[in-house]
Amino acid sequence: MWIRATTFIFAALMISPVWSFEPGETSPKKIENSLGMKFVLVPAGEFMMGSDESPEALAVAYPQYGRERFLALVDEAPVHKVRITRPFYLGQHEVTVGQFRRFVEASGYQPESEADGTGGYGYNPDYDPEKSERSDAFEGRNPKYSWRNPGFKQGDDHPVVNVTWNDAVAMSKWLSEKEGKKYRLPTEAEWEYAARAGTRTRYHSGDDPQSLLKVANTFAADTKADWPQWKDYALAGYDGFEFTAPVGRFAPNALGLYDMHGNAWEWCADWYDDNYYAMSPVNDPPGPASGKVRVRRGGSWHTWSFYARSSYRNWNSPETRYTLVGMRLLRKADADER
Repeated sequence: MWIRATTFIFAALMISPVWSFEPGETSPKKIENSLGMKFVLVPAGEFMMGSDESPEALAVAYPQYGRERFLALVDEAPVHKVRITRPFYLGQHEVTVGQFRRFVEASGYQPESEADGTGGYGYNPDYDPEKSERSDAFEGRNPKYSWRNPGFKQGDDHPVVNVTWNDAVAMSKWLSEKEGKKYRLPTEAEWEYAARAGTRTRYHSGDDPQSLLKVANTFAADTKADWPQWKDYALAGYDGFEFTAPVGRFAPNALGLYDMHGNAWEWCADWYDDNYYAMSPVNDPPGPASGKVRVRRGGSWHTWSFYARSSYRNWNSPETRYTLVGMRLLRKADADER
């Protein structure tokens, strides 16, 4: 088993991207597509991907967690240089319920939670995880739950959840054909590069988990009342939302991207491999050539702060639909749009 090195041994080696803007501009270039989705231009550059924090350092920052959780993070290492060679546009926000609805209505696409008749997952205050077969935090699968109903109220400006990786790819393909521009999910490397926005800290807001209260909708005091068994893992403060929040309600990162931490987990293009970092190419790593599960990143409204770090990796099967999982799309930047 790979043993993590001393905390932040690679921090001094980080090569920050140069956030280059047009003359007179003070923020990244933005565009808006036919569904009203706003995209931010992410410039090419280099960064150090992953984390090498020691279990001892993590135990200081997260004293309520057992040591076994820190030892399980071998897939975040080794820290390695990644070069993003081409600028790209990334959704300024997670795809919303309203945007996904417009896609479904215009395309005739039937999301998997409805197409296969098994539904998704949802919040039910009367559901007892201890009495369920898998002790899952949410009830499901159940046909009454889908992207239309995660068991709690959402407006059109909330991030869509209960969408599968296949649903996200279908939306990307439809937008590509409709607009004549290339849409897709970001790679895991592109996602972390954009999420960090030049930082090397645990979150783009710093190392302190409490800093998430200003930049993210995660498992805080608003939510712990519904899951008292996990109250020790809640942030000591309120972020204002019991469930999902309208996109863009928290402070963005240096690139102007919102909710890169929390609100909804975001699908990435890659297959998952816990050893991939050791063999990952420097230039534009595409992820493994094959696999069984796809990467998701960023955490959700129900995610403990430890698992909302920029470097944390998670995964699900492509057909998974869950009340915490959504998406953020990437649009290729043509030469005349950079």
